[in-house]
Amino acid sequence: MTGFLSGVATALITPFTKDGVNFDALGKLLEHQETQGADGVVVLGTTGEPATITLEEKKEVIIFARNHMRNMKLIVGTGGNCTENAVAMTKLAESLGADGILAVTPYYNKCTQKGLAEYYRTICAATSLPVIAYNVPGRTGVNLLPATMAEIAEIPNMAGIKEASGNMAQVMETARRIRGKCDLYSGEDALNLPILAAGGSAVISVVSNIVPADVKRLTEYVAQGNLKAANALSDALLPLADACFAEVNPIPVKAAMALLGYDAGLPRAPLTEIEPQHLDLLRKAMKNYGLEIVK
Repeated sequence: MTGFLSGVATALITPFTKDGVNFDALGKLLEHQETQGADGVVVLGTTGEPATITLEEKKEVIIFARNHMRNMKLIVGTGGNCTENAVAMTKLAESLGADGILAVTPYYNKCTQKGLAEYYRTICAATSLPVIAYNVPGRTGVNLLPATMAEIAEIPNMAGIKEASGNMAQVMETARRIRGKCDLYSGEDALNLPILAAGGSAVISVVSNIVPADVKRLTEYVAQGNLKAANALSDALLPLADACFAEVNPIPVKAAMALLGYDAGLPRAPLTEIEPQHLDLLRKAMKNYGLEIVK
């Protein structure tokens, strides 16, 4: 299927206190995305730290987000390295009002391409919602190849692929094979512009936690064919994006939101607080971008 998502969906952080999810802070983060024009949010994606969130907390996050969103699409991360659990999470997300599913490739197991195809067929068969495949081999240890994506693109509710392989040759080949069948989404902020120019219909962005309106504007410039403005904005965004990946995501972006005055909390163990030298780098990048540091 095509046309599920355009513009920008923010891979949202999950704010924590020492006792659990900070729902007051989560509400403010959702309001920030809504008022700044984001088209959707992804909760419980990689940036949301689902590996260290309990099932009960996941339910609460989905319900809270559904009840506190007006005009944005709610996409829920449900993938995992156990197909049965991924199916169960997908069914739960649908029952709680999700608009779409983001299913990361199975991590650690290192399944074959056949295993990947079966994984996505099983998830798609378990839901009526649009499903987005998420390819991020640097974190999962498995790479969803273009030929395999072309195969699963035939599934009626396969909405597209969030591409974060970092390999533009592969991205281009995937785009060629799935064009008109399902959509291509950028999952890597450093490559938002070239992926959009290659026909990507949206970005699923980490940096848009910080500047959703500007990332949305980038997608609009490309859609309008205004590549001069798109290049200028991308040039400005890239140093900020680089700083947001100075350590493993979401450590820097949570620190960035704290610098902007949001009660983002610390990442959950085994992730740790950002190192001082990376915090300095992040603060400098944010100031150079023109952001007001309040903390």
